[in-house]
Amino acid sequence: MNILVVEDERNLADAICHILEQEGYNAEAAYDGKTGLAYAESGLYDAAILDVMLPGMDGFSIVRTLRQAQNDLPIMMLTAKTSTQDKVEGLDCGADDYMTKPFEAPELLARVRALTRRKGEMVIDAMEFGDLSLNLETHDLSCGDASAHLSKREFDVMRMLMSGTGRIVSKQDLLTRVWGADADASENSVEAYVSFLRKKIKHVKSKVEITTLRMLGYRLEVVDQAAEAR
Repeated sequence: MNILVVEDERNLADAICHILEQEGYNAEAAYDGKTGLAYAESGLYDAAILDVMLPGMDGFSIVRTLRQAQNDLPIMMLTAKTSTQDKVEGLDCGADDYMTKPFEAPELLARVRALTRRKGEMVIDAMEFGDLSLNLETHDLSCGDASAHLSKREFDVMRMLMSGTGRIVSKQDLLTRVWGADADASENSVEAYVSFLRKKIKHVKSKVEITTLRMLGYRLEVVDQAAEAR
């Protein structure tokens, strides 16, 4: 399970990540609202813990943005505010749970287990865009009866592109989210894996293409092949 922690108090964010990692989760922190939203939209996480008061964009706004885009990432709000009204606002904007600071590690872990169980109950095992389907369990990319197996890195790149529902994903976003901020990789690595994916999309005879937008990045588009032929 991959857990996103969005908390501007770096020591607290790192402590939460440490607690989660000791329990066997993969945890990653973002320290401001806009970065947290971008990470949450990537499709690489199974649940998120969001602080309410964040620089750039508050936690409530992040949840509303995700829910308006029909992103059902399980979310727990984390805040020092203890009033009932604050809790009601958090739940009404689309959060799944609400925990106040300070907290004990056992409570945090119990709530995360509950969050991830809910996602399991949804049985989300595939993502779709156009005529393409990406199996989240087997890492197979398919179109109709044709399929191609993706490597772990190909899968992570494709998952980010499909999570964007047509939005532009920059090379830097792909480098950060797939290879990691400290990885020894370059934009050439991204270009190589996009090329691999294009070949596999062509192999399964999909109408979907990975389009390059100069100086911006990539996005998925459904191409009218009949119109192109004319």
